Order: sequence, then structure tokens, then C-alpha cells
Amino acid sequence: MKKAVFFDIDGTLWDNKQQIPDSTRKALLQLKKNGHYLFICSGRTRVFIPDEALMPLGFDGIVAGCGTYGEFQGKTEFYHQIELEQIKKDSEYLNKLKAAYILEGRYALYIDEGRFEDEFYNEMQKTLGDNLLRVTGNENQFEVSKFCVNYMQEHQQELEQELEKRYDIIHRDGGFMEIVPKGFNKATGIQQMCEILGIAHEDTYAFGDSTNDLDMLKYVAHSVAMGDGMQQAKDAAEYVTTPLWEDGIYNGLKHYGLI
Repeated sequence: MKKAVFFDIDGTLWDNKQQIPDSTRKALLQLKKNGHYLFICSGRTRVFIPDEALMPLGFDGIVAGCGTYGEFQGKTEFYHQIELEQIKKDSEYLNKLKAAYILEGRYALYIDEGRFEDEFYNEMQKTLGDNLLRVTGNENQFEVSKFCVNYMQEHQQELEQELEKRYDIIHRDGGFMEIVPKGFNKATGIQQMCEILGIAHEDTYAFGDSTNDLDMLKYVAHSVAMGDGMQQAKDAAEYVTTPLWEDGIYNGLKHYGLI
């Protein structure tokens, strides 16, 4: 029976230097050879998922933007965009607080230079090129499905109280919050994709390591947390595999007999 396996990217498929273990490459190719569906399931929006580095590993599709976007064999199956007037108001509010934030869509990311350290901004510009746009000056063409905001020394409580009216807040390791429209997360994206493809729930698997993986780890029939992942992910998973660089993906797939 064909299974569907969903993989987080950062901390799961690759490390913080975007390096992928050879054992992971081998495992994914064997999983594909065995006839199963392979999906990326990421908090990153589509524009920030590098095809060249990941798609040759055998992936059939992508659930991106914390469940706001779904793609199968190169075709967009679903996409939820925050209404333009709403995200303009949210951006104005964040500017008023002098927050450091990134607006994220499937075609572009929006950042104002000066909100972040130069090193971070330059790295984003190097990665995204023309797909990295300024917030200022592009307000009338925002195409956004989620956004991220750095923690603030002042106004943090006020900020969360305001955003919680419309969004779910995921507190991420590294000093920032992932802000996702209510009703959307990695689990809802997996559910929608499986409904489209006719994949039974008992045939779903997921691998993750962090707080934005909790919904999918709790939702799928069989969940795997990376051995060097966050404790919350380990607590939510059915099985804890070895760390990423200790053949974590390979061993997790082997545990379930998928390879």
C-alpha cells in the first residue's frame, strides 16, 4: 500500500548550514523507489524552498507556509492568501511598534532593510534575489500567507494580544514568532493534500524537530521526531529517531519498514 511521508526541512532534512547527510539522500531515494509519496512540509513559503537542492531527492509535492499552500507534481492544489487590506493594516501596526518582521508569500518575501542586522538581510538577498522585496513601497501588491516577527523588548505582550485576534502564534527557537492565519497549520495542509490525492489517514507519516511541527506530529498516523530536535517535538511524536547526522531519517524510515 502506497504511503505518504511528510518531511520538515530545517533541522530535519538538513542542518543549519543546509547540509544534507548522505544517509538521508539514500533513504529518500529508496523510499521513492519503494513506491511511496514524498512531501516537503515546511513553515517556509514556496518561494523560500529551493527546488535545486531538494526536489531531485524524489519529492512528489510540497505543503508550505504552515499549511497555507499545497503543490503536487508541480501543480498548485491550494493556496490561502491573507486579504490585502488586512495584511496592510497588520504591516502598519508592526511598523508603528518598530518591529522586525518578514511578510511571506509564495512568490516573494518582504523585508525593510534596517529592521534586521545587515548580515541577515544580505544573506536573504543573496538567497532570494529579485524575490526579496521591500515592505515600504510595495503595500498595494502584497501577496502574503503568513509572516514572522522577532521578539520585542518592549510591546511584546501588546503585540501578541493584537495578533492573537486573527492569527495563531508559534513561538520559535531563535527569538522569533511565526504568525499563521487561524485554522491553518502543517496538519491542515497534510489533511487537505491527502483528501485531494485519496490517501488514507492510516498511511500518513511525518518527520519533524521543532514547535511548528507539533500539529503535524500529532495529526499523522505515525510521527517521528529527530533525536536532536526540541523536547516538545519528541513528546508529541510516536517515535524518536537518532539525530540528523546520526542517520536520523534513514533510521526512522527503517523503523517503520518503509525502506
